[in-house]
Amino acid sequence: MADRTARKVAAARAERPRLALPGIVLGVGLGGFVDGILLHQILQWHHLLTSTNSDNVGIRYYPANTVHGLEVNTVWDGLFHAVTWLAVLVGLGLLYSRVSRARVRLWSSRHLWGWVLVGWGLFNLVEGVLDHHILGIHHVRSGPDQVRWDLGFLALGAVLVGGGWLLQHGGTRTVGRHAPAGGPSPSP
Repeated sequence: MADRTARKVAAARAERPRLALPGIVLGVGLGGFVDGILLHQILQWHHLLTSTNSDNVGIRYYPANTVHGLEVNTVWDGLFHAVTWLAVLVGLGLLYSRVSRARVRLWSSRHLWGWVLVGWGLFNLVEGVLDHHILGIHHVRSGPDQVRWDLGFLALGAVLVGGGWLLQHGGTRTVGRHAPAGGPSPSP
């Protein structure tokens, strides 16, 4: 009986799609869109190169309060958005390639959305450490409290990674199996 149960569990695991990589790549892309749309465009707190007057790599300064500076920053913001858009496309392609059945249930899966949050958090951590601290090419919000804003951005990234990890571990991993919406999964 135990051997039969073990075989059923192994078969269920083999059937479920692997969602970590697609979820993380989607999260990186979506996190980049939130950063670019909210912080670069709507709030206009920074652009990709607005802190290069105090960067650590010697990039020419392009202030956002001049036409030329705004033009250059807009091009770099556009390239940033192109990369995040490609990450979303790649993540969707990976996701589609790993799902064979029950696609509707997949989109409500805590497992998938947990990995998406992990990816978003990883975006914040990598982009925050690299651009804000190592390169110094921009900050979340420049000014006397810029270190606090930058550390808050990193803290948000850590919360997203931790929360996403907990969410995906609490979610069902048997997405490919059939069950009524909101109901328990059938026995293997």
